[in-house]
Amino acid sequence: MVEMTNRSDAVPGANGRIEQLGRGCYAYCADGCANTGIVVGERGVLVIDTPATPALAEHVLEKIRELTDKPVKSVVLTHFHADSSLGTPAFEPGEVIASDLTRRMIETRGIEDIRVSRQRNPDLFSGLPEGTGVTAPTMTIASSMTMDLGGLEVRLMHLGRGHTMGDLVVWVPETGVIYAGDLVQKSAVPYCGDAHLSDWPRALDRITAFRPAVLVPGRGRIATGAQAVATAIETTRDYVTTLRDGAAACVEQSFGLGDTFLAVSDTLSPRFASRDDFEFHLPINVARAYDEALGLDLPQVWTRERLADLHDALEGIVPSAQPDGESGPAEEGETAEGATAEAAPDAKDMIQTEEDTATTEEGASQGLVSDSAFAASLAQEDGAREDGDPEEEASMDLSTEDIVEDGGNETPAPDDVADDGKVLETAR
Repeated sequence: MVEMTNRSDAVPGANGRIEQLGRGCYAYCADGCANTGIVVGERGVLVIDTPATPALAEHVLEKIRELTDKPVKSVVLTHFHADSSLGTPAFEPGEVIASDLTRRMIETRGIEDIRVSRQRNPDLFSGLPEGTGVTAPTMTIASSMTMDLGGLEVRLMHLGRGHTMGDLVVWVPETGVIYAGDLVQKSAVPYCGDAHLSDWPRALDRITAFRPAVLVPGRGRIATGAQAVATAIETTRDYVTTLRDGAAACVEQSFGLGDTFLAVSDTLSPRFASRDDFEFHLPINVARAYDEALGLDLPQVWTRERLADLHDALEGIVPSAQPDGESGPAEEGETAEGATAEAAPDAKDMIQTEEDTATTEEGASQGLVSDSAFAASLAQEDGAREDGDPEEEASMDLSTEDIVEDGGNETPAPDDVADDGKVLETAR
């Protein structure tokens, strides 16, 4: 059967530990949880993403108090997902910062994301009080901002659509540490349910151009050293592009969702099946890639009802899981191919129209892009804005000071940054 619930043996929050990454830069990692970034300056503490519940966040706060008694000045939410935001109140921050687009996604998708997350990851959210609402930012940014924590400068940047429409990364130039959120994974496969798969590689190029010495992914092990960072980024790129291109090839051949799931799974498995969350995320990841290949640019909102529909659509097309964890055959007398043909609905039945999506989000979905000139520009080819506006992405304000020199990393030199401050898309 297709499993929509996380069956990992990891106990959420177990083995929690803080790792020092550079002067004033730390990361808190724990089994089954999103990573939390910590930057300590003379004026206070910046926290980047928070655990899934206030109770789990208390463990992080205890570790911070072992480092410093300075107050938590701000919490930065790299994106809107519940597993990396609902612990925020425990830190009692002065500000909660997110991108403009993340704020809009919190408003239009946040409640449904909490409901779906609790259903898919019951162990992780077991300590979350009933009726918990979304964590709303108190301050938002369009593209970038610089924070002075006192002796340590931190930059927050929206580098383009990827894991979600509104992802932020946090860059500490002095130490070469970048907190990439779920744009990059090192030991796990990325979750792509709210992704923009065609844009994601461009955001990875822009991360690469900073030449980080250390990269903190959304969850799992930290990448330390130029080679480890490059490998994490390229592995994430490989997964995203293989998923995207595999689904596009299936849609071009008029495959249904079920056949697409089987084909993409077969393609991804040899390289990624051993990574954390592979089977857990695969149905939703394929569904999003299928939608995008069909031309649905804005990801559909994930609700419990839509999750159930996806489960029903894919049920029976893959071997059922046996109690010992091994795969068993399909129903007697029924081939996998036959089950696929029966279970896979027509492509049009599996997606909402743009009008349906707008209705679901009470008319706000179309504004997610159009309200931000920067985000809207990401949907166009570079230098070819539909509205004819010559302004491109200079608002990212990337400069040579943002690039950490490292002769051993085959990434563009500072001279390879365009005059208008935009990182070249060919950066590798």
